[in-house]
Amino acid sequence: MTAASTSLSSKPLRNRGSSVAPDPNPAGSRSRASAGRRDAILDAALAIARTGGYDAVRMRTVAERVGIAVGTLYRYYPAKTHLLVAALTREFQRLDVAGDWTGGPGTPTQRLDRLTTHLHERWQRDPLLTDAMTRAFAMADTRAATELDLAAATITTLLARTLSAGEPTPAHLHVASIISDIWLANLLAVISGRLSAADARDRIDRATRRVVDRATRHPQTP
Repeated sequence: MTAASTSLSSKPLRNRGSSVAPDPNPAGSRSRASAGRRDAILDAALAIARTGGYDAVRMRTVAERVGIAVGTLYRYYPAKTHLLVAALTREFQRLDVAGDWTGGPGTPTQRLDRLTTHLHERWQRDPLLTDAMTRAFAMADTRAATELDLAAATITTLLARTLSAGEPTPAHLHVASIISDIWLANLLAVISGRLSAADARDRIDRATRRVVDRATRHPQTP
């Protein structure tokens, strides 16, 4: 070996054979990857619930569908109630973005009717998914308090913004929370077999209109 070749080979190799630049924001990349995995997990849970209902949503089944270890899934969601409540929250967040529920002419009742009609179509089209999400929301314990609070706030805010056609007041939020409770009570009656889907829809519509009409007539005492 010549001196020249020895000198050449002893030079640093960091610039040879590599054109991949380092990630300038590795934390951001990890965050995007984590968000993508969460979406995949929620998508899998929804797909399983849509065809099998609450009992079919098992953590191992979800993990296998996503292609991750069960332990990894538990690091994201410690129980299937957490998982399904998180999926419910995401669905309402997407619904809020996708539809212009606050826009257009009409009274609060008319705007709310548009949203309510859409929600009725969704839950009646996927009864097993409705069953799974309703059970999860009702059965989640204090360990899922954060997820439950976020889900309740997301649903209430969507309803309140629809009523107010803009930024809701505390009165709008109060009425919206009552409407949310009306929905939950009737959906629980449906999944327990105490009420038909048609009867639940009628009861939700009538009760909601009474609450909104009363709040409209007496805005200081919703």
